[in-house]
Amino acid sequence: MFDKETIKKIKEAKAKWKAEAEKTENKDKKFVTISSEPVDFMSTPDRIDDMDYFEDINFPGEYPYTRGVHASMYRGRPWTMRQFSGMGTPRQTNKRYHYLLKQGQHGLSVAFDLPTLMGYDSDHERSLGEVGKCGVAVDTLLDMEIIFDGIDLGKISTSMTINSPANILLAMYIAAGEKKGVPIEKLQGTLQNDILKEYIAQKEFIYPPEPSVRLIVDTIEFCTENVPKWNTISISGYHIREAGATAAQELAFTLADGFTYIEAAMERGLDVDSFAPRLSFFFNAHSDFFEEIAKYRAARRIYARRMREKYGAKDPRSWMLRFHTQTAGCSLTAQQPELNIVRTAYEAMSAALGGTQSLHTNSMDETLALPSDKAALIALRTQQVLAHETGVVNTIDPLAGSYFVEGLTNRIEKQALEYFDEIDKRGGVLKGIETGYFQREIARAAYQFQQEIDKKERIIVGVNDFILEDEEIEIEILKIDEKAHLEQMESIKKAKAMRDNDKVARTLEELKKVAATPSDNTMPYIIDAVKAYATMGEICDVFREVYGEYVENPEI
Repeated sequence: MFDKETIKKIKEAKAKWKAEAEKTENKDKKFVTISSEPVDFMSTPDRIDDMDYFEDINFPGEYPYTRGVHASMYRGRPWTMRQFSGMGTPRQTNKRYHYLLKQGQHGLSVAFDLPTLMGYDSDHERSLGEVGKCGVAVDTLLDMEIIFDGIDLGKISTSMTINSPANILLAMYIAAGEKKGVPIEKLQGTLQNDILKEYIAQKEFIYPPEPSVRLIVDTIEFCTENVPKWNTISISGYHIREAGATAAQELAFTLADGFTYIEAAMERGLDVDSFAPRLSFFFNAHSDFFEEIAKYRAARRIYARRMREKYGAKDPRSWMLRFHTQTAGCSLTAQQPELNIVRTAYEAMSAALGGTQSLHTNSMDETLALPSDKAALIALRTQQVLAHETGVVNTIDPLAGSYFVEGLTNRIEKQALEYFDEIDKRGGVLKGIETGYFQREIARAAYQFQQEIDKKERIIVGVNDFILEDEEIEIEILKIDEKAHLEQMESIKKAKAMRDNDKVARTLEELKKVAATPSDNTMPYIIDAVKAYATMGEICDVFREVYGEYVENPEI
């Protein structure tokens, strides 16, 4: 982008300048990113001297989409404000959804409780003490109907954060829409449905990796043919980052997972351009402002090139990496929790400047409990202030051309590509999970980060410095009453009393046969079982019987 003679002069002048500037630098402080990567004293054009504008940056909405996937970005349409919510019983969650929609939220994002995430009914012995605690409990189609009571599923977009039982929750959503008179082709939303990151980071898996990937391909195939407005998978780096990964690890491991799903779908015989436009991603907005922006820009560029050059995608929509962002839960503190509002606001701004398509802002009290109404409203208002008062929607990718940001984008891309090579050498993502490669890499990064905090090389306000002695938490805390468990027990009894148990048995037996036949798609049979009011646990038990349950090797 600059001629060689100019670059040479800049390097010579920079060396002289730096020799003087370093004399007053604080030698006791480490200047590193949140990923512990060293940060340049000051950036100049020599950081990006080998870049080609059209090949590496280009215009928004044009390959390789470094500056954004849409030509007008937020001047055409602001990002979707999609607050992640759900707690207690379906009725409580329905009430919260109506409240958030009334306050200006654009779409819904469903959080499920741990028993639902693990495929257990609320009356299972392993569900005791967990029903409704970290999200909403869903046992049967009846619960899904209550959650969306009074909400037009033909007009609202819904995201569901569910993985191992994702196909069952999608089936329930489809059936609930049908009962409301909404045709399947009009349903809009996103299913997280990303099981690989569960083995790598979050650990909410049920079945072994290979059959789990088969079930994901089933949903991709079914939705490609029947639910054209549905994003079949949200390939998620968020949980990888929350486990302690660096920005480069989050990017590399997330994209590697995504490419694994793409290859599995292509092996099934699906044309890449038939399903790739409905794939989406989910990233973490951590607290290092510039590193996060560079991460999003690098992600789009890597994905576009890989989709076009390796997988032969011809449709430009298949080259576009569209993503949702959530601010970093791991950056929030129980100490001085009001400061979490400030942290979240900066993280949200990095997501907006990085070109996110939708955004969740965490509530200040999430290290202590599920968000209260007040905390959830402040989190939503944070996005609204960002969108309407700060000017971030006025121009696209305003940091493009910054020597620092472009250089950081290049560095993160290079690190991610190096990880791809290492993953390939180790036999791919599934082999890497089996041998514990990803887990070890994340553990190493998390350990280094914690050491920096312990040594006060990294300051976390209120935690290892600027501490309030004898601090008392004075904010309102939401508590989920144990009555939620009792209500769900009654809901299951009601569903079982009203259903045809012979029909349930037939649908589950048919599903079992199909699950054991890799060439068949399980989704139509899951929908049949759901419509018969089979429970979450009953359906998951079919897959447990066919595939077994996965137990991670503790020695890895």
